[in-house]
Amino acid sequence: MCGPPPSSYAQRSSGQRRWRRDVQYNPGAQLDPSQMGGGGRGRGGSIAVGGGASIILVILALLFGFDPGAILGGGVAAPQQDAGTNQYAHCQTGADIEKDPECRFVAYTNSIQEYWQQALPGYQQTKTNIFSGSVSTACGQATSDVGPFYCPADQGIYFDTAFFQQMLPQLGADGGDAAEAYVIAHEYGHHISNLTGIMEQVQRQGQTAGPNSPAVRLELQADCYAGVWLRYAAGDADNIISEVTQDDLDRAVNAAEVVGDDHIQRMQAGRINPDQWTHGSSQMRKEWLARGFNSGDPNQCNTFAAGSLA
Repeated sequence: MCGPPPSSYAQRSSGQRRWRRDVQYNPGAQLDPSQMGGGGRGRGGSIAVGGGASIILVILALLFGFDPGAILGGGVAAPQQDAGTNQYAHCQTGADIEKDPECRFVAYTNSIQEYWQQALPGYQQTKTNIFSGSVSTACGQATSDVGPFYCPADQGIYFDTAFFQQMLPQLGADGGDAAEAYVIAHEYGHHISNLTGIMEQVQRQGQTAGPNSPAVRLELQADCYAGVWLRYAAGDADNIISEVTQDDLDRAVNAAEVVGDDHIQRMQAGRINPDQWTHGSSQMRKEWLARGFNSGDPNQCNTFAAGSLA
């Protein structure tokens, strides 16, 4: 993420952007691969989502969510991970990202957790688990189709890199490293909501939907927290991620927009039904991500105290 950092979010310019892999990182920054977990490959089979369900429909139901077991059922399973060495053990410095682009996931994770360790007293470090095919977690089994998710039972973040390579472009995202970083920072936002007790309060209310529902407020809070971290990365020259440009921020905002409930409903069914929203509209997601970035203050992310979310 290169160039002078933007002072605030501005509307993204029009025009098609290509998928970008040339984000810059501090080559001398130390990486900590121990923050990565091995999700495994195809452990325990896959989830029956329903006959003929398209990938967009699966994303509509589960994208950026938490606790897939609560939706998919099947009981609670103990996490199963592949034995052996950490596949990211060779990712030791920012320079290693040039040699192996997969090391960028370590950089995202390290930078996000570095921020929250400073910002949240008592922050509990967790792991980013990258899997292929399917994975068994303390929330149940999940396949790549569910998209990135956070499991509060084991406090892990899970995703398959195929989401960035296939699903985000299918939804119309510009893509690039900044979009990936936003997705992961959003999931860590759920971790913060879990540590502060907000997630438990929402779960006690059951499965709710609608533009002002607790579920939507929880998702928008995670978007806001992601924006706060982006501001931190933009303003700290010593960060693993060297700088954040306006183009980087535009790409993150674009990713937030394409996973809005209204955008996905329009793609899937050709109509919008706000009563079924669980994550918020494109406008909501863009605004709360921007609020986090513009303020740089996680205290501004109390979506539950906000009367209007958009």
